[in-house]
Amino acid sequence: MMKTKALVTGFAALTLLAACKHKTEETVENKQVCVSDSMAKLITIDTAKTTTMKDELNLSGEVSFDDNNVVKVFPFSSGQVLEVKVSLGDRVTKGQTLAVIRSADVAGNYTDLTSTNADLAIAKRQLSQAEYLYKNGISSERDYTEAQENYNKAVAASSKIKQQLAINGGGNTSATGTLVVKAPQSGFIVEKNITQGSFIRQDNAGSMFTISNMQDVWIWANVFESDISKVKQGYTAKVTTLAYPGKVFTGKVNEISSVLDPDNKVMKIKIVLPNTEMLLKPEMFTSVTISNSENQQAVSIPAKAVVFDNSKYFVVVYNSKCDLKVREVSVIKSVDDVSYISSGLKPGDLVVSKNQLMLYDALTAE
Repeated sequence: MMKTKALVTGFAALTLLAACKHKTEETVENKQVCVSDSMAKLITIDTAKTTTMKDELNLSGEVSFDDNNVVKVFPFSSGQVLEVKVSLGDRVTKGQTLAVIRSADVAGNYTDLTSTNADLAIAKRQLSQAEYLYKNGISSERDYTEAQENYNKAVAASSKIKQQLAINGGGNTSATGTLVVKAPQSGFIVEKNITQGSFIRQDNAGSMFTISNMQDVWIWANVFESDISKVKQGYTAKVTTLAYPGKVFTGKVNEISSVLDPDNKVMKIKIVLPNTEMLLKPEMFTSVTISNSENQQAVSIPAKAVVFDNSKYFVVVYNSKCDLKVREVSVIKSVDDVSYISSGLKPGDLVVSKNQLMLYDALTAE
């Protein structure tokens, strides 16, 4: 018997690996195992403590551009698109040509401008003549006043047409009716709603292009009705994508919808993320993990300290170098590499959280 015990102790001290083990359903049999000085350097001991439980909620989401930091380019005049110079996703600079449109409205404005300029020239000559005749006592003051009024009307009509041309292109139009649409700011084309040859109307409610600098993006995530109470504004959100496995983007829940989507019965939440590296692109699918702290408290230990065996959870409790016990525990949940325990441990208990499996095998070996 002493020989068998010595063999087990020596085996644990050297390698702590055991074979052919069997655990009973009700209790865990512990053998005496001592931790050698060399083994002590390979293990890590953590203290069980009472902490506030965290919760995690896994959601699916989609990347979108920051709708508060975009410029939408609308048509100023109706017409036909002659050419589109950019594609969806292109980076553009301020003043870069986006599209060329041929517009009957623009051509009509230039025709009106020619007509009003001619009327203005005639009104100016008539005013000059009326002023000369009035000052020399040949015509009445009434004739002179009428000539002034006609001239002022001609000036106003010409100014109106010039303002229309300025609004409908800001100097990017020509008498042939072409309108050059230019980028009002630098950024990325995140929406493109026109193609070459298409017709646009001035009263169209949709934009031709949407430009965003993409420095910040929004993540729209779907929350099912049963999980609504688990999400609140300000909760931490960790976002991962298929494009960048292993890379975690961290943000906050910025906005929570007040209504459910009538089609799929989910609530939308918005997460704001910085996108300084320009890695996140609109329409990307994402996995979102929402973390929050609850009011409930429980005994917590590192999740890596828990051993799952025979459909149960166990930990190796460290009392001293030669006083190690395998103890069954009930795990409530594990969040952020922390396991919350409902029974089996009390605050202050020491557990082995690194290489504990070797100790567990030696302690429970037949």
